Amino acid sequence: MGKFGSFSYLQERWYLFLLMIRLYFTLTPSYIYPDENSQGPEIIAGKVFGYDVNFTWEFTSPSPVRSQSILWLSYGPTMWIMRYFPCTPKTTFYALRLTMFLLGVFVGDRAIWEISSSSKNRKSALLMVGSSYVTWTYQMHTFSNSWETLLVLWSVVLIRRIIQDRGRSRFRYCLILGFIYSFGLFNRTTFPAFIFIPCLRLLPYFFQHPRSAVALILSFGITSSIAILVDTICYTGSIWGDLNPIITPLNNFLYNSNTTNLAQHGLHPRYFHLLVNIPQSIGPAILIILLQLPFSFRSPLFSELRWNLITALFAIIVLSLLPHQEARFLIPIVPLILSCIRLPTGKKSRKMWLVMWMIFNGYMGIFMGVYHQGGVFPIQTHIPQMLEQGNVYWWKTYSPPAWLLGDKGGNTNSTTIRVFEGDIIDPIRQSATATPTYLVAPYSATSLDRYVNMGDERVRLEEMWRYDRHLNLDDLDFEVDRVWGTVGRVWGRRGLILWKVHITR
Repeated sequence: MGKFGSFSYLQERWYLFLLMIRLYFTLTPSYIYPDENSQGPEIIAGKVFGYDVNFTWEFTSPSPVRSQSILWLSYGPTMWIMRYFPCTPKTTFYALRLTMFLLGVFVGDRAIWEISSSSKNRKSALLMVGSSYVTWTYQMHTFSNSWETLLVLWSVVLIRRIIQDRGRSRFRYCLILGFIYSFGLFNRTTFPAFIFIPCLRLLPYFFQHPRSAVALILSFGITSSIAILVDTICYTGSIWGDLNPIITPLNNFLYNSNTTNLAQHGLHPRYFHLLVNIPQSIGPAILIILLQLPFSFRSPLFSELRWNLITALFAIIVLSLLPHQEARFLIPIVPLILSCIRLPTGKKSRKMWLVMWMIFNGYMGIFMGVYHQGGVFPIQTHIPQMLEQGNVYWWKTYSPPAWLLGDKGGNTNSTTIRVFEGDIIDPIRQSATATPTYLVAPYSATSLDRYVNMGDERVRLEEMWRYDRHLNLDDLDFEVDRVWGTVGRVWGRRGLILWKVHITR
């Protein structure tokens, strides 16, 4: 195994090269989706550092749908460590990203290495997963889906160990698996969809070893009871919660069972995962999967790997039944699918496919990992250095994480106005006459040009700071600018600007 033992893949040069790419994207401030902060670090930062933060509806609802106990396990240790150092929110932000990076290397990749059936398969699996932009970007961000991916992979690993190991360690694996099942369920209610098929493999073993089944159930029950207790205390301030314990997975399931609730977050056709999100996630890999799918269930070489493929396919079917479908929901299936791929044997076909794979992941990596809403974090962390107090309005961007303002969050009132029709100036004109007012907006918003040199409305915008590596998809207008006009404007005028609003009486 080499001097690294179980982590012998760290000695491979190609792996280290891919690791450097992953580290680069880990340290870029792209912003894929607000949930990567609002459903995790935002909450814990408020409790650990005492910052003024925004609690979203998931935490303020009479029936909370997010488990705070899991957030403490996920982000609490890193933030508590950073609390004892003279650090800024920006430093803590990158510490969380590096935590996800280290987990990906020593937990995620270790699982990929183990679930592959041979040395050749291991290298192929790590190459495919390590060269995927989903690994570079989504998996390095603080999504609950990123944690779900790690838990799914290690569920597969432990189940394989339980089935194959004939020693006493199987009992210990069952205890760990029960903890992971509880962690996964309280983290995301979609977790059972990913582990249902692997669990079926355990049934014959449990029939022969009922004590192991009892161990798993007890471990799951104890962990879940602790999670419910902690959540009840966090949400009600009481151990008993007025005899109404907070069971967040149940609340989450009931909430998402109501289509009216999901309509507030966007409804998608049932085929959206299959025809949009999967191609967006694995790109050219779809071609190989379709070609190899018939052989995967017949060839003995795929005896173990086909379970990963079946697990992924079943999860896709279950998640496609839900009317709200986002690409990040499919993060856990990406390593399962890519670990099953075998590259074309023909020299020309292999070369052609690898070129397609590199182009796809290079483009998506730069877009999602560098430019996508890339100016939100830099400007939000820059605001406390420039402003003592005032109102900051964000237009046509994602909601900025309030915790990145640090101790000055109470002096800065950040409001996100997602106006797609009409003008932004009217909503903020009254504010600017009473208190210092600032506007954060993409440079591609050409409707603001008239105010840079003072328009008829006696409003002038003064540029205070700019971040160039920002692309904004909330400012697309194909009806007016047509396709090429829109692309030219959004790309040609990329960037996010912090404006100061001046009102001339």
